[in-house]
Amino acid sequence: MGKLFNELKQDILYQHGMNACLNCGVCTAVCPAAEFNDYSPREVMNICQSEDDELIEELLKSDKIWYCGQCFSCKTRCPRGNSTASVILALRRLSVRHGYFAESEKGRQQLFAKRVFGENMLKRGYTLLAENITPAHFPELGENWEYYYEHMAEMREWWDVPMNLENSPGSHRVIPEQDMEELRAIYQATGAIELMDAVEKGMEKKLGSKAEVEKYWQTWVETGDSRNYEIDENK
Repeated sequence: MGKLFNELKQDILYQHGMNACLNCGVCTAVCPAAEFNDYSPREVMNICQSEDDELIEELLKSDKIWYCGQCFSCKTRCPRGNSTASVILALRRLSVRHGYFAESEKGRQQLFAKRVFGENMLKRGYTLLAENITPAHFPELGENWEYYYEHMAEMREWWDVPMNLENSPGSHRVIPEQDMEELRAIYQATGAIELMDAVEKGMEKKLGSKAEVEKYWQTWVETGDSRNYEIDENK
């Protein structure tokens, strides 16, 4: 048993999700993510049960822990009441804390999650705002969304759900500052702010500088695909 496993087992989500896996494979059989990706909930549980730090570190550096969609199908079907989805959340936190997330392409996407969903929460109280869903990044939404995107303020006035108005109806209302302060205090107390900071630091360490992190971010903003940024593995 190593330091990584010791840290993992301290996480309450790990304690709730792991109750001695029987290795029956039901979790993998019902997992939607396992059908389309290189991801096996059973493999994840086996690696955790091995208590082998080398295997756990390899898992934390891989894309695998980022494929889980958190549907919790594994929890409802497991004969032992295990929840790989909960274990995955504990593994993701461990990966971010140690900077291992930056070693995989899916892991590096945590920068977008932090800068879009995380910062939206701290500024507006929502994870996703309509202006984040640009037609250039989501062409599959078609012409109707393109029209809405260009005229959203005007259209929401028509629908009587105006934007950026305190306590108005709809998902674009402004939440009172007193409530926002409470939300930020929760993020601080639960360690969410610390994890968000760890994402920025982990990316800076991987890419070599804050300037390269901004280039990586800008590549995604402009092209919608972070793989267009070439990682210099020699750094």
